[in-house]
Amino acid sequence: MAVPAAQSPMKLMALQLLLWHSALWTVQEATPLGPASSLPQSFLLKCLEQVRKIQGDGAALQEKLVSECATYKLCHPEELVLLRHSLGIPWAPLSSCPSQALQLTGCLSQLHSGLFLYQGLLQALEGISPELGPTLDTLQLDVADFATTIWQQMEDLGMAPALQPTQGAMPAFTSAFQRRAGGVLVASHLQRFLELAYRVLRHLAQS
Repeated sequence: MAVPAAQSPMKLMALQLLLWHSALWTVQEATPLGPASSLPQSFLLKCLEQVRKIQGDGAALQEKLVSECATYKLCHPEELVLLRHSLGIPWAPLSSCPSQALQLTGCLSQLHSGLFLYQGLLQALEGISPELGPTLDTLQLDVADFATTIWQQMEDLGMAPALQPTQGAMPAFTSAFQRRAGGVLVASHLQRFLELAYRVLRHLAQS
């Protein structure tokens, strides 16, 4: 079903309108980064490669989600805001990374915790639609691989906790609309998380 041209711009802008909380991220991004760490260059370059891969996967998922939302007249900005609140869809901070005194242990821990969180959120979206299934599966695997890379480096540095974290309760998407709208939110939050992670990792790799 085609969407009237007059309504399409609003629906296609749902992602941007929903990210009213992005000011918090902007504050983090604007803060000067601390001195470079002694992390291995090979680790940092691998992380940057993995971030770029996940960003590409996420962009592909976002494009398909926004297209479906427009086609089925779903994902109105107001509905998405309400859904984010009602389902309690979380987002992961990186407050220990872009600071005047970068906290290496805290930063790696937050990177891993954030990736672990988004891995769970993506798993909660399973069954979103046959068309999106392969893209979602690829994104899940790449996020899991990146989380494993971070964890292994934490172990090498003696920073890893004794036990890996366990997944907490995830939002329950009980309808096709909730899964599609939730997918828009999760993909948006993940992309913002990756943007900041990439900035931090690139700074460390270039210093």
